[in-house]
Amino acid sequence: MEQQPDELISADQEPIYEDDGAINAAFLTEILAAIDARNADFIAAEIAHLHESELGDLLEALDPEQRQGLVELSGKSFDLTSLTEVDEAIRLEIVDAMPNEQIAEAFRDLDSDDAVFILEDMEASDQKEILSKIPIQERVGLQRALDYPEDTAGRRMQTEFIAVPPFWSVGQTIDHMREADDLPDRFSEIFAIEPTFKLAGTVELDKLLRSKRDTRIEAILSENLHPIPAILDQEEAAMVFERYDLLSAPVIDENERLVGVLTIDDVVDVIHEEAEEDIKLLAGVGDEELSDSVLETAKSRFIWLFANLITAIAASLIIGLFDATIEQMVALAVLMPIVASMGGNAGTQTMTVAVRALSTRDIDTYNAKRIIRREVFVGGINGVVFALLVGVIATIWFSNIQLGIVIAIAMTINMIFAALAGILIPLGLHRLEIDPAIASSVFVTTVTDVVGFFAFLGLASFWLLS
Repeated sequence: MEQQPDELISADQEPIYEDDGAINAAFLTEILAAIDARNADFIAAEIAHLHESELGDLLEALDPEQRQGLVELSGKSFDLTSLTEVDEAIRLEIVDAMPNEQIAEAFRDLDSDDAVFILEDMEASDQKEILSKIPIQERVGLQRALDYPEDTAGRRMQTEFIAVPPFWSVGQTIDHMREADDLPDRFSEIFAIEPTFKLAGTVELDKLLRSKRDTRIEAILSENLHPIPAILDQEEAAMVFERYDLLSAPVIDENERLVGVLTIDDVVDVIHEEAEEDIKLLAGVGDEELSDSVLETAKSRFIWLFANLITAIAASLIIGLFDATIEQMVALAVLMPIVASMGGNAGTQTMTVAVRALSTRDIDTYNAKRIIRREVFVGGINGVVFALLVGVIATIWFSNIQLGIVIAIAMTINMIFAALAGILIPLGLHRLEIDPAIASSVFVTTVTDVVGFFAFLGLASFWLLS
């Protein structure tokens, strides 16, 4: 007898994920069957126990029509926080289909940082309408965060926090936290503020709970303040967390007034986003998402492919200078790609290390020269090793020891130049305040191709055919 959707086995009886991290096939089948049967009760019951990240993964596993069906059937039980776990294209697709009244209602249960994350990509008219339907106290906090530039600490901060006067006692503070209804769901520290809302200090929660009730807050304030300016770039803010091993940090405005708090969960997202962005930029794929359409993906990659075409033409022009040389010795055409390819790979290795080190601030004015010297020596050592290997292969292959010597010398030269280009180009772009992840690969590829072809063909023309 065929199983009906209302009789489906509850998903909490089986794991959500397969061993490879994919959504459990049986669970997904049940969800799809319930969507097809328009079984709202089953859908609401099944997603109610899912963590926001699990619901996000489920949304990404569905087709657009199935996603809309899931959200529609979920009704008010749909956790809007899950939209912070999906691609931007999927997030916009879902919120565009949802009534603004439903979004505004759901925002009342969301942390402010999650609400801002969802709001910031929406149309200005939708933002305005949604904000108008939110209570004034919550609306002010959301609007304040939205007013800060994108990718700043102010955009990432949570506007819910606990702030008390320094003259309060520990007992007063604890009683306040027990009685207040508008406190954040999770927190690890409280803040002491002056009457002007200027930050006076912080108190870790464990220190507060271990202090006697009559102790004044000002007596147990932390001396190691690491306030983060609201306009600070989010990547710089993440560096502060990494440097001082923070769980949370106060966010202050230009007048040093407390306006929010940045928490470790948001910083982990920032670190993940920035690392992903650097990897994508190095590969020339921009900010595309897996959910983007074919046309959008093709457009985002076009400019970098076009840039690579220009560099390829430049390398071809170098080859064209030695067309007569190649005609006299066909073996040169066979061996040319080896020199260019090895140089390109060596340059990419150095460039990747350099770009990541610049991103994490591991390279500075004090160690830059040492790192440049190290990369040159590494390039030289690898150049000599592979030069000997390729030289022997070329000599045996074409029975020409002079050809083997030429390609060995060219290989060594190109590997050294590749190392130099891989480290100096990112450093130079960084000095010019240009993101080295964006343009480094194009310049490094150009240098290794041009130097490789010019060294190999130039040496061959001078040594073998003169």
